[in-house]
Amino acid sequence: MVGNEFIMVPNEIVHGQRLYTLITSMFMHAGWIHLLGNMLYLYIFGDNVEDAFGHLSYLLFYIICGLAAAFAHIMSLTNPADFYRGVLGASGAISGVLGAYVVLYPKARIITLLGYIIVPLPAILFLGFWFVMQWLYGFFDVSGGVAYWAHVGGFIAGMILAFTFGLKRKRAREARLRL
Repeated sequence: MVGNEFIMVPNEIVHGQRLYTLITSMFMHAGWIHLLGNMLYLYIFGDNVEDAFGHLSYLLFYIICGLAAAFAHIMSLTNPADFYRGVLGASGAISGVLGAYVVLYPKARIITLLGYIIVPLPAILFLGFWFVMQWLYGFFDVSGGVAYWAHVGGFIAGMILAFTFGLKRKRAREARLRL
C-alpha cells in the first residue's frame, strides 16, 4: 500500500521509532468516506474555533490535539497485537476541534437531523452526546477499526486548550471587533 511509511504504528512510537508518523498519520485517511466525514465536521466546527485561536495558533492547537489523541489511543491498547496495527486519520485532531467548540460556543445551534425531522440543538447537547457515544464505544470496545479513545483524548485536549487559551483569545477578538 502506498503511504505505509506515513501511518503511525503504536509499537514503533513506544520504542522511539518513526516519530514523524505522529504528525503524518493525522493527514492520512482510510478512504473517501473517512476523509469526507472528517471534512464535514471540520467545515461545521473548524472555522469558528480557528477564528477564536487565530490562524497560526489554530494550526498548533490542531497538531497538539492530534498528538494527544495518538497518545490516548496508544495508552488505551491492551491487546499486544494492537500495538502492530497502523493508525491513521485526522479524527483525533478534529475531535479536539469539537472539544474546543463546546467550550467556546456551548449555546450555538447545530442543525441536526433526528430521524426525519431537522432540529437545532445547542452545541453542548449535540457534542456532549457525541462525546458520550465515543466514550461508550471505547469503553465497551466496539472498535471495528475505529480508535475511539483517540477521539476521547483529542476532545479532552481541545477542551483543556480552549479553557486555557481559547476563551481569552476569543474575548480579546470580540473586544477588538466591537471597537
